[in-house]
Amino acid sequence: MSTTSDHPTSVVPGMDGRLRLLLIEDDPGDAFLVEELLADSGLDVEILHARTLGEARRKMSARIHCVLADMSLPDAGGLDLLREVLGLTGRAAVVVLTGLADAHLGVRAVALGAEDYLVKGEVDGALLARAIRYAIERKRAEESERRLVEARIVSRENARLERGLLPVPLIDDGTLAHHARYRPGRRRALLGGDFYDTVQTADGSVHLMIGDVCGHGPDEAALGVCLRMAWRTLVLAGHTGEGLLATLNTVLGHERRSEELFTTVCTMTVDPSRRSARMHLAGHPAPLLFDGSEVVSVPEEPSGPALGLPTDLVGDDAWPAADIELGDTWDLLLYTDGLIEGRIGQGSARLGTEGLVALAREARGAGASGDALIDALMARVEALNGEELTDDVAVLLLSRQESR
Repeated sequence: MSTTSDHPTSVVPGMDGRLRLLLIEDDPGDAFLVEELLADSGLDVEILHARTLGEARRKMSARIHCVLADMSLPDAGGLDLLREVLGLTGRAAVVVLTGLADAHLGVRAVALGAEDYLVKGEVDGALLARAIRYAIERKRAEESERRLVEARIVSRENARLERGLLPVPLIDDGTLAHHARYRPGRRRALLGGDFYDTVQTADGSVHLMIGDVCGHGPDEAALGVCLRMAWRTLVLAGHTGEGLLATLNTVLGHERRSEELFTTVCTMTVDPSRRSARMHLAGHPAPLLFDGSEVVSVPEEPSGPALGLPTDLVGDDAWPAADIELGDTWDLLLYTDGLIEGRIGQGSARLGTEGLVALAREARGAGASGDALIDALMARVEALNGEELTDDVAVLLLSRQESR
């Protein structure tokens, strides 16, 4: 049973098309009266009529905007009936239309979740149409608020989780300063596929690592956390160098969701003397070395392939070591390729390692160090790119000053 007015109007601001109403009413005369009232009100409305609760269950669908329900049916009645109706309506608004002029019952009905309580014989077409419009708007507002609250709760939980997964450096050396920045490419995320860590072992060596799982989604973020924790565990257990990378390659093979996923990694071990370091590259950009005002990129050779190859194709010698002289005072800047793949201008040219070296010299020449140095570099990279970087970016800066 349906009716359409001769003067269709917009039902609710922002709602396209006809309003769909489910009328739950066992009295044919009352059902006819509702149809007449709504037809005269100017609403463009399609009415589905259910005479019992069981029939209402069959006719209820996601296309229904509002349910107009009596409180007395052959198979249910009272507040128990209302609870049943509320349970099956989903996002639809519920308006009680009953012959019971009981104010206390009306309050309880609204408290249970009905948007309004109307008494038959006390409403005309304009009042009924207005009540339905307002009920739909209230329901939409309630749903929006509920989703907003849920989103805030989930966001806070995710933020706490992701902050807990970011590393805390383990360093016990007053001559060393550790700084890091992390910016995921995903919107409203705190964690991406990049990862880093710093650990000082009992012999005084300081181990640094930075890596980049290809991709930007939550699966890549989870894999990055897995690899970082595996690296820290292996380092604390005394593993370093080529053997460590071979083990990480095995871990990656077991943990990744797709055989196409690969990971680039740079590891460095700073000698207890703090005057030299040993580096291993697995398809990753080489760090920058600051010596006073001079800035250079550490040579990228020798290097090995990114992690992700089948273990039977690579051995411990796949990632050869490179020894680097550091001097008395220095800064080592490790970064992921999100920092050098931004555009420089309107064309397709990218910043690259040479461009980053130039920016680093400029920042150091202006006296920037520590956190200010990282912030200055990222600000200049984004300015050249013309917008925020879309790739994950991780930067790790370890600095050594002469002990006093």
